[in-house]
Parts: sequence; C-alpha cells; structure tokens
Amino acid sequence: MSITDIRGQILSGATPEAAIGYSDAVSQFAMFSGDPVAAADRLIEREPGLVMAHALKAWLYLLGGEPAGLPAAHAAIESAKVLPATLQERGHLAALGHLALGRLHDASRVIEDVAIEQPLDLLALIAGHQLDFFTGNARMLRDRIARALPAWSKGVPGRHSALAMYAFGLEENGQYALAEQNGRIAISDEPRDGWARHAVAHVLEMEGRHDEGIAFMREDLPSWTTNSFLAVHNWWHLALYHLELGQIDEVLELVDGPITSIAQPQMLDLIDASAMLWRLHLRGVELGQHWHVLARRFEAIWIAGGYAFNDLHAIMAFIGAGRRDLVENTLQTQAFAMLSASDNAGFAQDVGYPLMKAFAAFGEGGYSEAVRLIRPVRGIAARFGGSNAQRDIIDLTLIEAAFRAGDRPLARALAAERVAAKHESPLAKLFARRAGPQECGDCRTVACAKSKAA
Repeated sequence: MSITDIRGQILSGATPEAAIGYSDAVSQFAMFSGDPVAAADRLIEREPGLVMAHALKAWLYLLGGEPAGLPAAHAAIESAKVLPATLQERGHLAALGHLALGRLHDASRVIEDVAIEQPLDLLALIAGHQLDFFTGNARMLRDRIARALPAWSKGVPGRHSALAMYAFGLEENGQYALAEQNGRIAISDEPRDGWARHAVAHVLEMEGRHDEGIAFMREDLPSWTTNSFLAVHNWWHLALYHLELGQIDEVLELVDGPITSIAQPQMLDLIDASAMLWRLHLRGVELGQHWHVLARRFEAIWIAGGYAFNDLHAIMAFIGAGRRDLVENTLQTQAFAMLSASDNAGFAQDVGYPLMKAFAAFGEGGYSEAVRLIRPVRGIAARFGGSNAQRDIIDLTLIEAAFRAGDRPLARALAAERVAAKHESPLAKLFARRAGPQECGDCRTVACAKSKAA
C-alpha cells in the first residue's frame, strides 16, 4: 500500500512518520516559516530512501539563490536519482537538474507539467511559482496556480498556501481587488502565512494605500515576524510605506533594526537592504557606514555572474560604499555571464548589464549616461525577475537621473507618467512639484490657468 503526504501525493521510500514530517516541511516552505532545510536533513537522515526529502532539500538550496548552497543541492539530486521513484517524483528531479545548470525556463516548464498532472503537489506549485518570479513571468505567477485551484477545496490541508500564491500572481497582473480578497482569506485561514501577508502588502503599495499598509503590517507583528525567513522582506514592505509618506526617521529605524540587524542574512535580505538604502540615497539621505557594512555582507555570500538581479543590487551596495573596484569587477564578470549556457546570460544581456552600467554611471555623477542606458530597458525589465515593487527602483533612478542631468522636459514627462499611475502617491506629487507645471497644450505656455490647475 502506497504511503502519501497529507494531500494524497505518493511518497516513494516513506514511512507513515516520514510522510507526516515531509508534509510539515513543505508547509514550512510554503509559509516561509521554521527551518525546512533542517527538516529535510532530518528526514534524509531517518529515511535516506525518501526521494522527495532529497528533492525538497535541492529545491530549497537552488531557489535560495546563494552560491554556497549549490554543492548541497547537487548532492541531494544525485542521491535521489538512484532511488526508486514515481513519474511525478522523476519530474521533480528532472526540473531540479535543469535548475542546477541554470536553465530556469526549462525547469519551469518541467515542473509545470508535474503540477498539471498532480495539482495538489504543493511543492511543485511553490517551486514553479518561485521560478516564475525569478524569470519575471507575471502571467504564469497567476495562471500556474489558477489551473490548480479547482482541486484545492476548503477541506484540503494547506489551501491557504495556494490562495497566497494566487494572490501574489493576481497582484503582479494588476488585479488588485481579487488579489487582496484571496490574500486576506489566506491570512484568515493561516495568520503565519508570510507569503499571503506579502501579497496583500504588495496590493496596498500598488494602490497607494500607505497608511492602511502601515496599519495592516503592524496589526499582528508576531504572526509574520516570529520564526519567519520572509520577515526581513515584509519589514521592507513596511518601510516602503513610510518612505512613500516621507517618514525618513521611521524608515531609518527599520533599516537599523529588523532590515539589517539579522545575524546571518540570506541573499534576499541583502537585496532588500540594498534596495532600501538606494531609495534613501536617491532622496539625498546620508547613509555613512550602512553601505560599508552591506558591501562586506555581499562579499561574504555572493558571487558575481550567477543572477543578474542580485548582481544589480550588489552594485548598488558597492557604489554606496565607494568600492569602485568591486563595481568594476562585477561589470567585468558580466561579459562571462552573458556567454554562459545558463538563462542568466539572457537576463544579463537584455536587462541586467545595461542597468548595472547605468547605476554605476549614476554613482559617478554620469546622470545623462544613466538616463541613456535605462530608457531602452525599463519596459522589458521584468525579464530579469523581481516584482513590480522591486523593479520600481529602476524608474525611481531614471527620474532622479533626469532631474540631476538637467533634462527638465524628460523629468516633467516622467513625473506626469508617475502621477497618472500613482495619483495618490505623495512621492509622485513631489516629483511633479520638482518638475514644475506642464506646458498648456492650447496656448503653449506654462503660465495659464489651465496649466496651473493641472
């Protein structure tokens, strides 16, 4: 008789106890809570023939994005490949094999087929969802989960995780009301679901509901900060609300506290710190040693050329710290990255490398050059991953570069564009004030009553 997880997925090499442990570890991964890596290691130690324990470990390391995890991921894949496995489990291993070689798109397609056949395979959905995020595939962020939802009736354990992923996919496609609805249902079902709270946080940011966002994030801090490895990123979202409102002291308090004080940061934590410091830098905030500390932390766990999105955020830290040597080394590494057989070659060539050069130029005071480099790629930036909120740093840098380059017509146009997209945004209104009034289309002046009203 086959042994299954709590959603009826067959687990080769499992005992009833191991099946419960595996289900719990996947649930931890889905909620970004606990220590699913340690849970996977314990499962492998107790049940070395449990194929999906090895697969889970490999997914965790490969999706974590840290170079140090690659050897452990490869070892887990090799250990699993010699074990008896179902077709479903072989699908996981095939997808992992692609991902281990940097073929994110191939991995995504293989694990997509696994979830089509087995829509209650939560690990397949999580892995695919993260791959869609890394490749900037907004449609699949939503539709991969939408396909599976009919199987996730209210009685299925972990339904909140499917709703949380669906909510984030909806948000990235601009379907904010439905995203918020699904995200809040997921939180109601499981308050510790960090991805669900993250999805709603995105909605409130995109809709300019900043005061509401602050209240939402602060209403139940323990649920999303205790034992969560997504906590720093959700703190980052809270800081975004304060920054939008111009509450710089509150932002700096969060930067000095939960955003940068973590003892052993993950790559995502460093990206969040860099993205927030750069936003403050664009506002003219003096950050002193913050940049130097962050640059040293990047040096400790990051290797250039692996993922262009990460490399761009590393360059921000190096610019802030005045480490021109590290900026140049990172840029030079891209030449090799763009020749690799991995999908990152395309990420770097299409988007990452031009942006890295643009940000480096900005750091050197080459604002016109930064404008020239950013404008052609801002519309395709999703190709190198990240969320809409994360990639907003590109537009923010472009606007500030236009101001500093003295290109008032472009700055005015970009400010008007932002006001149209975020009409409730205090920052957008600030840009509009800095840019000055629009020229009236009727009389071609900036002094008439119509242009002042605009």
